Amino acid sequence: MKEANSILSGYGTTIFTVMSALAAEHGSINLGQGFPDVDGPEDIRRAAADALMAGPNQYPPMLGIPELRRAVAEHGKRFYGLEVDWRSQVMVTSGATEALADCLLGLIEPGDEVVLIEPLYDSYLPMVRRAGGVPKMVRMEPPDWALPRDALARAFSDKTKLILLNSPHNPSGKVFTADELAFIAGLVEKHDAYAVCDEVYEHLVFDGRPHVPLITLPGMGERCLKIGSAGKTFSMTGWKLGYVTAAPELLTAAAKAHQFITFTTPPNLQQGGAYGLAKEDAYFHGLAADMQAKRDLLSEGLVQAGFKVLPSAGTYFLTVDIRSVGFNGTDEEFCRHITTDAGVTAVPMSAFYQGGEVDHFARFCVCKNDDLLREGAARLQRHFA
Repeated sequence: MKEANSILSGYGTTIFTVMSALAAEHGSINLGQGFPDVDGPEDIRRAAADALMAGPNQYPPMLGIPELRRAVAEHGKRFYGLEVDWRSQVMVTSGATEALADCLLGLIEPGDEVVLIEPLYDSYLPMVRRAGGVPKMVRMEPPDWALPRDALARAFSDKTKLILLNSPHNPSGKVFTADELAFIAGLVEKHDAYAVCDEVYEHLVFDGRPHVPLITLPGMGERCLKIGSAGKTFSMTGWKLGYVTAAPELLTAAAKAHQFITFTTPPNLQQGGAYGLAKEDAYFHGLAADMQAKRDLLSEGLVQAGFKVLPSAGTYFLTVDIRSVGFNGTDEEFCRHITTDAGVTAVPMSAFYQGGEVDHFARFCVCKNDDLLREGAARLQRHFA
């Protein structure tokens, strides 16, 4: 038989699927995969349910229903002072992953160079390669996750089409500073490039830090595509509801891909998303405060178990140095070990790199109920006592 696509078939099962299956097999507490164990605000779910029953349930407009596109634009202005025309600068997608695919397929020509910052979310590299892009990897490393400015500058060239920037950053929990963002913006402008900005954790930033979208920096309004996620903002990852904000020319390019990938997104979920984005400020502040408290709860428990815990400025995630508890194997061996022997599951950080040099760190997910986080920490404390 003829072979399947050589790029996508070359990737195995994701580490999340592997570790989740192992956790289920051993009855382990799964702190590996990043989804909350709550179902999101009831009023948002009710708004979507009511819209489902009231209809219409036929194809909505390709770019999204006006209510949600308007809500995304108003959300950008409310939180970031971003002035956009919802009619020409906002598009709704079936999740942020689809939004990423739309932006990459809509902008990349075969042979274009794309700057990627490791560690990186696992879908980035396959999508860039499938679009015909040539990845140029730049590596941040624990424990400080410093932006390697010289290496980043060298990665840009006249062949650079875009940089894919994730902040707040999964898996490290890093939030790029204003100075780092200004440096990145300077490179984008210097090399006449674009920036696809994955900002799905924009409302999960801790310790009073602000989230600064790259698109708000001088000169970036015409060069950035900002991606948001209702799934992350409302703790309903199964909704797969994303949105893109960009200059009309860039949005049109992404929309050309969108029309042939999903075309549109369930209208009742869009109505629920529009309702949610209009919620009072207290909801968004409370979301961050609640996740910060969970971060602190798990961090304290991991420290008591003997781990060196790296700082996390945002997202769902915490990173630990596995050597701090005397484990001398690889991070993948560690994650399998604690799943089978301690009853707790994490994800090896090396899975987010293209080389094996960073192989002694593990990522835990904090977006679980407090009792589960306490029990997970207690199991590790007993195991490493």
